[in-house]
Amino acid sequence: MRLRTDWRASLALVGTVLKYLSVPLVIPLVVALIYGDPAFPFVATIALTVAVGHGLERLSPEPDLEVREAMLFVAISWLAVAIIGAVPYVLAGWGTESTLAHPVNALFESMSGFTTTGATVLSEISLERHSHAVMMWRQLTQWLGGMGIIVLMVAILPEIAVSGAQLVESEAPGPELQKLTPRIAETARILWLVYFAFTIVYMAILYGLHLAGMAPEMNLYNAIAHGFTTLPTGGFSPESDSVAAFSAIVQWTAIPFMIIAGMNFALFWHVFSGEGHRFVRNSEFRAYIGAIGALTVLLAGVLYTGAAPALGDLGGVTDGVLENSLRQSAFQIASLLTSTGYATSDFADWNSTGRIVLLFAMLVGGCAGSTGGGVKVVRWLIVFKVLRRELFTASHPEVVRPIRLAGNVVDEDAIRGVLGFTFMYLLIFAIATLLIALDASRVAAIDNITPLEAFSASLATIGNIGPGFGFLGPFGSYLDFPIPSKLLMIFLMWIGRLEIIPVLVMFTGGFWTR
Repeated sequence: MRLRTDWRASLALVGTVLKYLSVPLVIPLVVALIYGDPAFPFVATIALTVAVGHGLERLSPEPDLEVREAMLFVAISWLAVAIIGAVPYVLAGWGTESTLAHPVNALFESMSGFTTTGATVLSEISLERHSHAVMMWRQLTQWLGGMGIIVLMVAILPEIAVSGAQLVESEAPGPELQKLTPRIAETARILWLVYFAFTIVYMAILYGLHLAGMAPEMNLYNAIAHGFTTLPTGGFSPESDSVAAFSAIVQWTAIPFMIIAGMNFALFWHVFSGEGHRFVRNSEFRAYIGAIGALTVLLAGVLYTGAAPALGDLGGVTDGVLENSLRQSAFQIASLLTSTGYATSDFADWNSTGRIVLLFAMLVGGCAGSTGGGVKVVRWLIVFKVLRRELFTASHPEVVRPIRLAGNVVDEDAIRGVLGFTFMYLLIFAIATLLIALDASRVAAIDNITPLEAFSASLATIGNIGPGFGFLGPFGSYLDFPIPSKLLMIFLMWIGRLEIIPVLVMFTGGFWTR
């Protein structure tokens, strides 16, 4: 039986991606030099990355990618980048009691970073033990993964841009790719330009608040660190209390930028091009804003009426304070619906009413073409429209009723793809929940794991959300899970970021031989 997939071409381009990964590694290296931190972990990783990259490039001097090779390249690239991203953690913690010195923990943190999940194995004490350079690398991994590593490569490398459309479709979140220009490389550059611009603006605003005396803790380091993780909807923070460590004005500032990060970035380009009407005509955008607004109002009512306890020093809800209730509800809904994962209070301690509202937010997800995770709003719209059509045609079998979004008919093949993805997503999520619960029951430290905690662990990783409920709350950690569960959750983060198909298709015989 002869292989039909040119794996050498795919791995050769993986080598190109790894070679260029050495460039952003210079940033934490510079931070290490500024703060006097050990530079060896980053120097060694840069050398390793360049060497492995050049070695893989030799497998195929002139790689040519078809559909299969493109999917293989995208899937393997994300795994390889996460593995390389774990190396500085291991080297920095070598010979110490660092949590990240263990390779599985390091890979978990790295995969969580690049996939913008925000789940962490670090506790409050662990965060304080790590250097400024290591923590900046942790933040930077999320920014690199936010808009997409392959999208960035398509934007800057002509050898990859040749197959750009297939690559971006395999990596980009959502059921379809919206081309802004005839050339996909130019579209990729536009998306990264918008992403970069919002990041710089957000960093400048945060540091401006510090200079104005309204955010004393938001120094330049923190402004850059949180800029790297807000626009990619990542959620990592060098502060153990997340955004609760900062003043109310910082929390209010983060809310609109998290909402922006969950929008389709192509819409912003249309606005800059004088086509602002596309915002209001976009069905997904209207549903997205409607979901955020409705859930925020609902949660604010729950918090204002005292259905959740006051949480004191962590910036929790104080009964009867309207501003605090609105801020807490708007922040948590924006954070979890867009899969950012920041927190201003420990919602793991809220009662069931507040947590159910947050659970709905976690299930929604961001928009297609955003940096948000989850199923995506547009898919839920199509699923609901299909269900409504089935109910209608049950009593009117002679009627042909197409599915429309913003007045445009949705292709039936696209509908089948949406239904297939949603089914696989929910099935894998359910199976993973069971496996996590069974594996955790073997470990004394978490043998009393609740169904909700297992449920949220599975949902938070495949949906690239980060925090869950119970001991997995926003100020909790995934450290106590046994190694098999961590490996499973690494897999869930991987397939969740690439929306399942590009990874799972590699495990089918037909992908390689037919």
